[in-house]
Amino acid sequence: MPAQNKDEGGWKTYLWNSEKKEFLGRTGGSWSKIFLFYLIFYGCLAGIFIGTIQVLLLTLSDYKPTWQDRVAPPGLSHYPRSDKAELIISPEDDDTYRTYVKAMKEFLDSYDMEKQKDLMKFEDCGGTKLLICLLLLNDMGVRKACQFSKSWLGPCSGIEDRNFGFAEGKPCLIVKLNRIVNFRPKPPASNESIPEEAKHKIQPNVIPIHCTNKKEEDAGKLGEVKYYGIGEGFPLQYYPYYGKRLHEHYLQPLVAVQFVNITLDTEIRVECKVFGENIYYSDKDRYQGRFDVKIGVMTKST
Repeated sequence: MPAQNKDEGGWKTYLWNSEKKEFLGRTGGSWSKIFLFYLIFYGCLAGIFIGTIQVLLLTLSDYKPTWQDRVAPPGLSHYPRSDKAELIISPEDDDTYRTYVKAMKEFLDSYDMEKQKDLMKFEDCGGTKLLICLLLLNDMGVRKACQFSKSWLGPCSGIEDRNFGFAEGKPCLIVKLNRIVNFRPKPPASNESIPEEAKHKIQPNVIPIHCTNKKEEDAGKLGEVKYYGIGEGFPLQYYPYYGKRLHEHYLQPLVAVQFVNITLDTEIRVECKVFGENIYYSDKDRYQGRFDVKIGVMTKST
């Protein structure tokens, strides 16, 4: 019993020694010095961290990225999208394309001209205004967005045909170049990089796009491909994009691609490419300057 009292007194004494005025083996002065040391130590660390962040923020611009050397210009994407990069539909079964139609309608909603009437935010950049737009590219300040009406996409606009050709077995794709701040695409310097069947599309102020079968065994199965938009490509007056702060209402130009007589009951891998002097392709990135998608129009009996 005395041994138990001794042990009990030992840890109690360590917790609080009333004779030496020590708590956990240290006096109040000792604890004060430790707290003061760590307060200064961690205060200095916090100061260094905050100072580093502030210096970093001073090097960043609110209007454009400081570094863009790791950005591979530009990506080419399309609507509707699918997880497996394939659009397999049956014209007689709207369940096979209902989600695609909904996605395209939502995407084109901002291209309704009713939402582009504010002349403080939008301007008409078509036709003869191209030269003026190019001369003013170096001006500073908030930019107006060029108007782009979805009606220019013809039968793929969703205005007259609300199913974007899916119900008729003539599916549409809406294609766009992804946004890159201050990137200005350049038309092809020569016709050497352009397929023979697409050379007629070359225009001075338009980035051309061309879609064809990716596999040789699918030659002739794709049928006629129609393109809708300004010059059937991406007009230069819509570039560059100046970023969210300076170009808040920016609308990317679009191109609609419609496959009007694709071979039925066949899955075809389609590849679409844009051509330009500063547009490149990469085997590691299937969307850099191009994309491919599997398209199939199936009959009900399949």
